[in-house]
Amino acid sequence: MSDISYKDKGSILGPFKSLGFFSRKPVTVPFEPRIAADNYRGFHVNDWDVCIGCSTCQKVCDNAAITMVKIPGLPDDPVMGIRNERPAIDYGRCCWCGLCVDICPTSSISLTQEYVHTCREDELDSYFILPDPKGIHNKFFPKGWSKTEDADLVDLERQPMAEMEAESRSDNFDEIVDGFTQQQAIIEASRCVQCGMCHDSCPTNMHAPEYIRAIWEGDAEEAVRQMYRTNPFSHVCGRVCTHRCETACSIGRRGDPVAIRWLKRYAMDTVSDERVKEIVAEGKADFISGKKIAIIGSGPAGLTTAFDLAKNGHAVTVYEALDKPGGMTRYGIPEYRLPYDRLDADIDVIKSVGVKIECNVRIGSDTTMEQLKQDFDAVVVAIGLQQGRSTRIPGSDHQQVRASVDLLRMITAGEPFDVPESVVVIGGGNVAMDIARSLARMQKSQYGKVAVTVSALEDFDHFLADAEEVKEAREEGVVIFDSRGPKECVIDKNGKLKGLTTLGVKSIFDKDGRFAPSYDEADEQLHHGGMVIESIGQMSDISLFGEALTEELEWNRGRLQADENGVTSVSWLWSAGDMVHGPDVVHAVADGHRVAASIESYLNEGSSNNE
Repeated sequence: MSDISYKDKGSILGPFKSLGFFSRKPVTVPFEPRIAADNYRGFHVNDWDVCIGCSTCQKVCDNAAITMVKIPGLPDDPVMGIRNERPAIDYGRCCWCGLCVDICPTSSISLTQEYVHTCREDELDSYFILPDPKGIHNKFFPKGWSKTEDADLVDLERQPMAEMEAESRSDNFDEIVDGFTQQQAIIEASRCVQCGMCHDSCPTNMHAPEYIRAIWEGDAEEAVRQMYRTNPFSHVCGRVCTHRCETACSIGRRGDPVAIRWLKRYAMDTVSDERVKEIVAEGKADFISGKKIAIIGSGPAGLTTAFDLAKNGHAVTVYEALDKPGGMTRYGIPEYRLPYDRLDADIDVIKSVGVKIECNVRIGSDTTMEQLKQDFDAVVVAIGLQQGRSTRIPGSDHQQVRASVDLLRMITAGEPFDVPESVVVIGGGNVAMDIARSLARMQKSQYGKVAVTVSALEDFDHFLADAEEVKEAREEGVVIFDSRGPKECVIDKNGKLKGLTTLGVKSIFDKDGRFAPSYDEADEQLHHGGMVIESIGQMSDISLFGEALTEELEWNRGRLQADENGVTSVSWLWSAGDMVHGPDVVHAVADGHRVAASIESYLNEGSSNNE
């Protein structure tokens, strides 16, 4: 029997007491999430218009919670550093550390105060989310953890590069920039987030993230090893490359892009020339194929082709018409930008793998194309653009109207010419800046003053020359006029050149985008000069082909027509570099790689057929 008495069990009327609660107001309220703290780390949002798909968030995530997903229809432009990918979050793995927010170069990702999400047992995939600006439930939630100055893992400021002051450099051809110190290089390399945008944008697909990481780790030799996977002109490109990679650099979206070019220069200058040769020899074939290739032209395209083929065991001979190899990198780029001993160091590495270079051999006179066809298994023509184009304006046939490429070659070769006390340069590209700055130095040395004027079609917002070239030219006393087109080279009654008249430019292209400059005839100026230099483009000297071969080959507006592998319309002849695609060192290197791969395939097919 129970110890509890009947009285303790309560009255039988007890249950009726609960009826009284129906008349009372409820003390509970409907469930709603509580507002989170200001810096709460809830679900992600991502501004797709700001995000560039760099995948830095994915790389920093220790839990592998982020997957990059391709989104059709979004912009995809490797040259500009944009991918059509966006990060998706697996909330089964995410620990809400916020590192993806802190590292994001563009600040597109942030965490909201939203933290509630439920689903049925068969809807677990709903925890795999592709964040967009609307949030996980397409509702606005206040931002929680966002990038601030105190929570930003990206260093936005580039290490400064020391350079000579204008007063110290204006009368000589000494190299202007000093290069990074070891400490500067390590700090600059630490800014890289290893997104790989630079690799995608580079014409040679250089392994820039790998060599930058090696520099950060203090291993310059490994950095050189990574460079030579794709670029045998690393000294040259460390100084004069157009550095398209830096335009694509994700850090440049909010700050200064990583100094990828200067880091390349640092590593190459740190490792001795002999050690570079030893590193490069690690990948050379240990056999001789018995195949012979002739290459005409010793610029970056020709020598890159030679480098690749020689490393594969082939016998390669390069023919150069001038007395030193290097092509336009030697005879078109002033030494204050590219010291020739560094160019020679690159060429020595190429020669060290077995490339034979014969200078002072002019094809068409010393030997013929037909002879090369008979003596070699393949022939490559990579002669560059060594002749200047003319404006053909009245007076342009005067003896004191010169081509920039001719004068640059003469300066490099040490050939004397009368330096004018005043000069006018027509053109706004880097070659125009090169000759203007070179003559300014010669004027300063000879006359103690600079009188160089540059007249360019483009306005400064669309200038063709690099901004640093324009800035340094002005510092050295060069006067630059934008939006002006050449009208006439003025000659006095005694036959002496007085200068150049120009007109204001109203437009450069017509409504269909074709080059058709339009001028304001009422806006005319005379620029005084004892010499006028045309720097409006270059073309190749194709006399080496001879009349029959010239007619057999296909041409594209004065340039030799070749397919994506450099194969011309003549089966035994390849072409690469400036004469095919226009002037640019790194593009010429990329061309050389493609042509070498094409010839390798051609030789292998021939060997298979012979078997």
